[in-house]
Amino acid sequence: MTSQVSRTTEQADGTVVGEQRRPGGVKAVRRLDRVIIRFAGDSGDGMQLTGDRFTSETASFGNDLSTLPNFPAEIRAPAGTLPGVSSFQLHFADHDILTPGDAPNVLVAMNPAALKANIGDLPRGAEIIVNTDEFTKRAMQKIGYDASPLEDGSLDGYSLHPVPLTTLTVEALKEFDLTRKEAERSKNMFALGLLSWMYHRPTEGTERFLKQKFARKPEVMNANLAAFRAGWNFGETTEDFAVSYEIAPATTAFPVGTYRNISGNLALAYGLVTASRQADLPLFLGSYPITPASDILHELSKHKNFGVRTFQAEDEIAGIGAALGAAFGGSLAVTTTSGPGVALKAETVGLAVSLELPLLVVDIQRGGPSTGLPTKTEQADLLQAMYGRNGEAPVPVIAPRTPADCFDAALEAARIALTYRTPVMLLSDGYLANGSEPWRIPELEELPDLRVQFAQGPNHTLDDGTEVFWPYKRDPQTLARPWAIPGTPGLEHRIGGIEKQDGTGNISYDPANHDFMVRTRQAKIDGIDVPDIEVDDPDGARTLVLGWGSTYGPITAAVRRLRRAGEAIAQAHLRHLNPFPRNLGAVLGRYDKVVIPEMNLGQLATLIRAKYLVDAHSYNQVNGMPFKAEQLAEALKEAIHD
Repeated sequence: MTSQVSRTTEQADGTVVGEQRRPGGVKAVRRLDRVIIRFAGDSGDGMQLTGDRFTSETASFGNDLSTLPNFPAEIRAPAGTLPGVSSFQLHFADHDILTPGDAPNVLVAMNPAALKANIGDLPRGAEIIVNTDEFTKRAMQKIGYDASPLEDGSLDGYSLHPVPLTTLTVEALKEFDLTRKEAERSKNMFALGLLSWMYHRPTEGTERFLKQKFARKPEVMNANLAAFRAGWNFGETTEDFAVSYEIAPATTAFPVGTYRNISGNLALAYGLVTASRQADLPLFLGSYPITPASDILHELSKHKNFGVRTFQAEDEIAGIGAALGAAFGGSLAVTTTSGPGVALKAETVGLAVSLELPLLVVDIQRGGPSTGLPTKTEQADLLQAMYGRNGEAPVPVIAPRTPADCFDAALEAARIALTYRTPVMLLSDGYLANGSEPWRIPELEELPDLRVQFAQGPNHTLDDGTEVFWPYKRDPQTLARPWAIPGTPGLEHRIGGIEKQDGTGNISYDPANHDFMVRTRQAKIDGIDVPDIEVDDPDGARTLVLGWGSTYGPITAAVRRLRRAGEAIAQAHLRHLNPFPRNLGAVLGRYDKVVIPEMNLGQLATLIRAKYLVDAHSYNQVNGMPFKAEQLAEALKEAIHD
């Protein structure tokens, strides 16, 4: 066996690399502990598919990973323009990671617009792979390049790899009966093959995917397979790529179990199906398609074999109306939407509060107001979830923290809705919905028992000894009213939006009764049993960073950086936003300073200040993108020393 020459170094950012160079002209293999890759191109170049396939192979290899798809709101923006750029960023490592990464180490730019839109995010020394075929004079002028950036020296600080991707793809597919335009469509598979070679990704899964996806179009299937293999072979044979890279599996990052890569919307859909099975109730989804929530409707429509019924309504109001009707009929009822849809559903949510029926209202938040930024992320619906209804209409609010956590959040939302007979707002967002990470598939015995007992007969005795059914007679522990399935003999009762008399449910205009019912509904929400908030504070810090929802990853990554630099800082993260955990006030009181990063203008900070009289400091961002860890670390460091 031939000997190998090895070298190990450490990069400035702390990434440990090792290099093995084999004699006889075989290319060197460099070991990294992590890498951040961004695929970018026109919205028709297949960047989301390319990134998704690279992610799937990375997950199967065993790396920890986090992704950030980023695409334009327009269905098809003008080709070659900056607004039409679509990108997919993937951060993968041999250890536990939390975010898609701040700055890409590698950019694959399929055209000049993709390069210009993303070059500002790259650190000096990053690798850039560009499709030189697209750098025509007209394409460059369209986005404001007076001279080619590939030739004017502006990219001298980077490791530039000019590759004629389109030409190479067309050449690789010349044996197929395809037009040039048809062949060019496979250039994303050529790029995927090249990157798969560069980072030693498995190829079997992608080939299997292409065979299944295009099984009915064998010519297209074979062309994509050929382009993918040609990209891999190009990396192996070209002199331009002298080094390939290895990132070992994250063997110590995960507890023992069976894992798969999962997006937030898919995890949420699986959580809803699981909740219905654990509750032994049929699942009903009433929904109107809206970005970025539509994937939940698409996924649940595939699972009729699990007793799932999906109804694509004509509008948002019809969607929640049908869901509330299904709840009245004894289903686990769900409606999914984004911020504009929550506004339209507000009246029916108030009706659900009055009827005291279990209903899950899933809000995949996006940038607003109004139509806003359909494909960008934001956390600006918290106050709408809390107060966006007429009258005193309190609802529980919970928020997942990562894509995989969307599964558990769906189960928790179902637990609260079913136990306390109330609508529940579940606040995810576009970053969680479209991003993905490894998820450990739970064992059946780990899942909660969500079964409920429907009303079976009379539950109240009148003064004359008559036994009757009172639809608003409450459980003394939870204050939940009985859930009576329509058509059950002897349980006929009046239902509607007008105020009800305590116990009987009859229409009541009595002021004292209204006061009692309002306070009782509020007490029911206030009394929901939620876990105490946990605080991560190994060093006895004086500053606490408090977050909620999808800020968990960036906050945790920033806290890790600060602690490695010798700073003391505590961290806590809220899942339950209404009611707050009972120990939250005591936790806040232990710290001299509380900092709350949010992708809004300070909505949680407003609630914390109002309830606990704590001078919470807001750190806010509303640019449609998640926080960067380095950015947060700098802000938190300033807060510590302020």
